[in-house]
Amino acid sequence: MSKKITISDFKNLQAQFEGELYFDNSAAHQAQKVIYSTDASVYQEKPLAVAIPQNTTDLQHLIRLANQFQITLIPRSAGTSLAGQVVGKGIVVDISKYFTQILEINTSERWVRVQPGVIRDDLNAILKPYGLLFGPETSTSSRAMIGGMIGNNSCGLHSIVWGDTRDHLLAAKVLLSDGTETTFEDIEKPAFYEKARLQNLEGDIYREVHKALNNPFSQDAIEKAFPKKSLTRRNTGYALDILSDNEIFQHNSGKTFNFCRLLAGSEGTLAFVTEAKLRLLPLPPQEAALVCIHCNSIADSLHANLIALKYRPMASELVDKYILDFTNGHHEYHKNRFFIEGDPKAILMVEFMANSQDEITQIANTMIDELKAAGYGYAYPIIRGQDTKPAWDVRKAGLGLIRNLPGDLQPVNLIEDCAVLPEDLPNYIADLQELLAKHQLNASYYAHAGAGELHVEPMINLKTLEGKELFRTVLKETAVLVKKYGGSLSGEHGDGRLRGEFIEYMMGTEVYGLFREIKKIFDPKNIFNAHKIVDTPPMNEFLRFEAGKAKPQIDTIFDFSKQESILRLAEKCSGSGDCRKTQVTGGTMCPSYMATRQEKDTTRARANVLRQFLTNSDKPNRFAHEEIKEVMDLCLSCKGCKSECPSQVDITKMKAEFLQHYYDTNGIPLRTKMVGNFTQSQALGMLMPRVYNFFASNTFTSKLIKKTLGFAQQRTLPTLGKTTLRDWQIKRLKTQEKRQKNSIASLKTKASKARKQGKVYLFCDEFTNYNDVELGQKTILLLTALGYEVHIPMHLESGRTYLSKGLVRDAQKIAIQNVQLLAKALEDQSPILGIEPSAILTLRDEYLDLVPPEYRAQAELVADNTYLIDEFLAQEIDKKRITKDLFTKEKKLIKLHGHCHQKALSSLIPTKKLLSLPENYEVQLIPSGCCGMAGSFGYEEEHYETSMKIGELVLFPTIRQQSNDVIIAAPGTSCRHQIKDGTNRIALHPVEILWNALND
Repeated sequence: MSKKITISDFKNLQAQFEGELYFDNSAAHQAQKVIYSTDASVYQEKPLAVAIPQNTTDLQHLIRLANQFQITLIPRSAGTSLAGQVVGKGIVVDISKYFTQILEINTSERWVRVQPGVIRDDLNAILKPYGLLFGPETSTSSRAMIGGMIGNNSCGLHSIVWGDTRDHLLAAKVLLSDGTETTFEDIEKPAFYEKARLQNLEGDIYREVHKALNNPFSQDAIEKAFPKKSLTRRNTGYALDILSDNEIFQHNSGKTFNFCRLLAGSEGTLAFVTEAKLRLLPLPPQEAALVCIHCNSIADSLHANLIALKYRPMASELVDKYILDFTNGHHEYHKNRFFIEGDPKAILMVEFMANSQDEITQIANTMIDELKAAGYGYAYPIIRGQDTKPAWDVRKAGLGLIRNLPGDLQPVNLIEDCAVLPEDLPNYIADLQELLAKHQLNASYYAHAGAGELHVEPMINLKTLEGKELFRTVLKETAVLVKKYGGSLSGEHGDGRLRGEFIEYMMGTEVYGLFREIKKIFDPKNIFNAHKIVDTPPMNEFLRFEAGKAKPQIDTIFDFSKQESILRLAEKCSGSGDCRKTQVTGGTMCPSYMATRQEKDTTRARANVLRQFLTNSDKPNRFAHEEIKEVMDLCLSCKGCKSECPSQVDITKMKAEFLQHYYDTNGIPLRTKMVGNFTQSQALGMLMPRVYNFFASNTFTSKLIKKTLGFAQQRTLPTLGKTTLRDWQIKRLKTQEKRQKNSIASLKTKASKARKQGKVYLFCDEFTNYNDVELGQKTILLLTALGYEVHIPMHLESGRTYLSKGLVRDAQKIAIQNVQLLAKALEDQSPILGIEPSAILTLRDEYLDLVPPEYRAQAELVADNTYLIDEFLAQEIDKKRITKDLFTKEKKLIKLHGHCHQKALSSLIPTKKLLSLPENYEVQLIPSGCCGMAGSFGYEEEHYETSMKIGELVLFPTIRQQSNDVIIAAPGTSCRHQIKDGTNRIALHPVEILWNALND
């Protein structure tokens, strides 16, 4: 019996480990272990430790430790597996941070050599200029990594043409279970026998595998057990059918042998991949189109699929009503519904690619004619060009979208990976629907109809004992159906610990015995991902939810009733990893992850940690855990998750709520109080603005201030205007003469020849009122020049600074007063306009969930009548109330960086429209996510480095590339400060640019 590992043993390893190790009982280490206790599956088990190796030597240290103490190593990349492949009580080994290099691209022979942490879509972005791509395309391709794709033998969207990962894995450099390094690649028969003569583990593998498979009994058992050979999606157990078909075992000659065929789909149980050589394909034809066949039933769509396949499409994918309905009202996906006609029960998305749209049209119309004649479908819109991407995004987001289903009855990954031949699919699904109806279960049906594999997700409540048992019963009974049709229990998602229990039933005792033998040959001490594929625990154990456990009652300040509760909102995270975006694929969430590439800095990690502690805490204050604080620390509250997460897991809201309760137990830090009370400090400073600005600007005093508050010395402190905007406006309104003599207005005689446009209210936010006063003045003058009567109503600050630091109760008091004051002002139905996105959008977002029920109607009235000034002016342009003849014809190029809150809660389209009003102004969006400043976040000493890393991803390099005559636009005050600190360029608010463009 092996010795039990101790903290001291891990410390000894740490001394020689170049990467990162998390193993002790500190909050930081415990948080990491909680994060890695789950993936995108329904399983959860806390690991002994988490390792983030930096190189192969680190991996060899881990292998030696695992052998010494008989601990399993669980390889993990993006953690998007659905069958619990990367969950277990061992050491989780995350290669996603450091094993990310593209090592070699060979264009003439069409292959690439990569490390396992390379992301599929990022790889293809780099390969595109060479006219090449790596074909297998999972719906998670924006974060799925090559190592995980090899482990699961991923197929994806276009597998009916491009095949699976196994088809493209030419060679793999691996570490064997004794730590030795070898390469699996094509070898001829003499080389195979030469390998088999080696007196080491590698030799044992070649020799013993040959012995196990090179006999009539094994060959016969394999022939009988495996799915139909024409079924392309077959991923149950180890791929012995493919291996045993090889000439090495068939006594043929002249061909090659490659253990990569076995490695693909082995879920990290046989060897640890450190490099992979992948076959590449030429880019497909440039012209593409989607025929979206609207059907009245799932059955009709599956028969339509058989007709579609006759026309050799690139893909044929199903999206059902559940998914389509959840796009309704979703900020990110609602706009993608443009192709949906009526209320289809299912849409079959059939993609064609060709050298011309005429060629596609001819094929599509012929197919549509046949579908009509057969009575399948009622609408057949053809989506072309760039419009295909948002349509495909609906299909790819299916896993996350259906997690928006209210209640504890949720879709579960269970029978979502069963595959049969496409021609068997209609009958198989009909039988399956009958099976589910017997258990009174609804299900979502979507994905790979063209390959014979629908992702069927039945709705089961896993929080009940009955649901836990039903979970197993449905898989057991479905296995019988799959076997009846000669299908595979797993098509591409793998066995893991979900389907492992039923492999012996599917494949028979003899073949299951061979699987066990293969595992033992490669891994005698069972150190590689133990209890996956073979010898798995019962499939309904170690679930995320403890069946029968009472639901905790958690009181909150924010109203979480729309999401049912704060716990339910955290539970909505499907684990699909949409938050693991990079600057290559783009998007806003999650900026800190983009900079650190640490799982703990993802939306998923934050949701999972919050869920686990709120569910299982034994403290009176369930929020009072350092582990939660640890994972929330680098959340910039950008709100990207609220829009970009298919399940709309709003971490910004949950972080603010958490911090308030955490402070209730631990007290409020000085810096937090100072940032929250920013408006009060600025108001006090306005008593003597010159003195305030001296202390804020002077090198010696500003250094002391920053040191006292814990701000980074590299930052410049904000200074005050000569007057507040509110005071300036009061004085301005006294007489027309004073307006004309104003220092800014006198710069140009921008005559207000425009007709009277009506009255508008300008929300005088705290940043514009005290710091960006000149911007506020230009805003008022611009609106006046365009014919609007501008009034600043009575109101308090927005409360943004309090919310950003988690002082939710203070923000609530402000919100209550503001909705009353502003609702009264709105009696004349004039709109409220705001300059600073983070402040004005607080009225549209947080206020609705922050005020008590008795003020809800007023909050909704305010929200409905509140606009970013960009939005308002863009609407006025659409109404022809503002025309380009009022502006210069000078030619300018503008590079626009959008504020995170604007991208999440509004859009950059109005801003682009506004800036494009002068007829020779060209506006280009900078493809940046968050700037990295995020209010006070980028000021804070411990966050400064992360803040600047975020800026360096896209924003700073793009700006540095621009000549001085290019205008940089940024609506957010924090963004403009970050751009100045990071690039020494001055960015302008869109209003300033438009003001400068007005004709004299």
